[in-house]
Amino acid sequence: MSSFLTSDTPFMLGFDSLDRMLNDLSKKKDSFPPYNIEQINEQNLQITLAVAGFKEEDLVIDLEDKQLNVRGQHNEEQEIEHNYIYHGIANRSFQRSFVLADGLEVTGAHLEDGLLQIDLHQREPEKTARTIKITKK
Repeated sequence: MSSFLTSDTPFMLGFDSLDRMLNDLSKKKDSFPPYNIEQINEQNLQITLAVAGFKEEDLVIDLEDKQLNVRGQHNEEQEIEHNYIYHGIANRSFQRSFVLADGLEVTGAHLEDGLLQIDLHQREPEKTARTIKITKK
């Protein structure tokens, strides 16, 4: 992948970390758990992850810089031996990450009927302008 954000475009100064982040995201191909992203209205989004079999205490949601991470880890003490004839429901740990745009903030999360819903709100970006004074060295 070419480094189009850093070396080829002189107008995008300081976006090296964004280039690395996009590169890392393009390498991740895991599709578990499945998820939806829904536009609720102009300022609100909702991410819904299908987490059947996970309890609240099995799930961790954290935000690091602009990366929203959702992790699911089953409690090994609660694992019960089963004699499955067919085992089609995934019962594995997972980590799913989402990169949030500037101004997008997590406002809450709830788990109901095997669906984890994470609410996001887009606040208006602060528009600032200033004049830079030219000084002599």
